[in-house]
Amino acid sequence: MAKVLFLITAADHWTLADGFEQPAGFWAEEAVGPYGVFKKAGYEIAAATPGGIPPTADALSLTPDFNGGEEGAERMKTALHEATELANPVRIEDVDIVDYDAVFVPGGWGPMEDLSNDPAAGRLLSDWLASGKLVTLVCHGPAALLSTVDADGKSPFAGYRLTGLSNSEEIQNGLADRAKWLLEDRLVADVGADYRKGEENFAPYIEVDRTLITGQNPASAVPLAHEVVKTLG
Repeated sequence: MAKVLFLITAADHWTLADGFEQPAGFWAEEAVGPYGVFKKAGYEIAAATPGGIPPTADALSLTPDFNGGEEGAERMKTALHEATELANPVRIEDVDIVDYDAVFVPGGWGPMEDLSNDPAAGRLLSDWLASGKLVTLVCHGPAALLSTVDADGKSPFAGYRLTGLSNSEEIQNGLADRAKWLLEDRLVADVGADYRKGEENFAPYIEVDRTLITGQNPASAVPLAHEVVKTLG
């Protein structure tokens, strides 16, 4: 039976350039959707966060506006409540890669706050890539790859083809002009990634390069999970 580690932000806000702390966390759809796919496949699931702190779902991701109405919002809240493994994480430092077949990093603005500069997350993802096991991230989740850049400005993910939330999508989200930095820009400039994106904002789009699987936006989370299941068998 395969086992997947969810590496999740512990942040409950995203600090903007003007100092405002935008309420944030992980985006529920990006965690709950893949969780359901992995569970249906019979996988075991565990979670890790910085400090082992129980993660916070972005309140916006639980609203009717982002779930197709009141019924959808209630379904999302119920599914999140039932995903008990995600609410009981271990510390990133306590993870043993040997125990898992893949790591998955959901997005939300939270990873921009903590996983982007978390040394433990950087070591874990670098070691995971070196192990030959699957590394998978979606939307803002690839912000965690920024933490793999070493003191010489090098990342083991340099040259990899990948995606993540695009600048145009962040602009559409409405906070790009207040952000300290944009994810697409830094994946290229700091990680040295071969960044790709789909033709349409917020439409499903994934990239697969060797053992790295990435999704561009919330709609890409479930397709990414299906790609993981196809790869693991």
